[in-house]
Amino acid sequence: MLRPIAVVGPTASGKSDLGIALAQHFGGEVVNVDSMQLYRGMDIGTAKLPPGERGDIPHHLLDIWPVTKAASVAEYQALAVDTVEEIAARGKVPILVGGSMLYVQSLIDAWRFPPTDPEVRAKWERRLDAIGVDALHAELAEVDPEAARIIEDKDPRRTVRALEVIELTGEPFKASQPPKDAEPRWGTRILGLRTTPEWLNPRIELRTRLMFEQGLIDEVLTLRGAGLVRNSTAGRAIGYAQVLAMLDGELSADDALEQTITGTRRYVRRQRSWFNRDKRTVWLDATGEDVVDAALDSLA
Repeated sequence: MLRPIAVVGPTASGKSDLGIALAQHFGGEVVNVDSMQLYRGMDIGTAKLPPGERGDIPHHLLDIWPVTKAASVAEYQALAVDTVEEIAARGKVPILVGGSMLYVQSLIDAWRFPPTDPEVRAKWERRLDAIGVDALHAELAEVDPEAARIIEDKDPRRTVRALEVIELTGEPFKASQPPKDAEPRWGTRILGLRTTPEWLNPRIELRTRLMFEQGLIDEVLTLRGAGLVRNSTAGRAIGYAQVLAMLDGELSADDALEQTITGTRRYVRRQRSWFNRDKRTVWLDATGEDVVDAALDSLA
């Protein structure tokens, strides 16, 4: 089959634009690898490209889940594998675009998901209810520091999942993940956009302010009417969580904005750490004017 091209890197680094440019050059179609862009109606806060800005390139796996659905990397993986292979079967190049770390790796690696057990999961969920996510994350750090490092300290779902896997397998959570030095699935070529904080931080701030100006609060209000709640996967997304807290009277509008900027920068640091460990990635300077030409040269 035709070899896919993956475009990865931190938030606001220009992945969407590069993905469209590559799809136009190679006659490809874009496959979304952003976990929050899977949700219908989460448009402004996820920087989802409107249809008119997609360069007439078909985009797949956008808007497929309601905001009430809990995220499932395994379910996404199955859908995405079928989508990539269907695109390639039609003679088009799949262009995989996104920065959601686990979703990227689930797609380009032959990732077999570790076992699950409802009773063990329920035990850790009870522990979560009893002590809170911060204390539970601290317990994870004691038994598996590497897992705690890559899992957001305010992410109860993944913290519980990591502890469940550790108990069921007797191994660190990371041991259930495939090595990052194996041949990528389908021979995928991985391009990463490298940035510096000095270049990216102002872009993050500007983009976040524009999101609020363009109606993020109204978008969250609409989604709340469709079932969006704070303890859901979608409700914990950066920006959405802060606006929900504002609507509940816990934050001012200015605080919601500033916490969204801060949360995005924190997430970017995790993205950099994650993607930098993958030695298969060809890194491109996102700050340069010739990033598309550099990408094409690397793929020649």
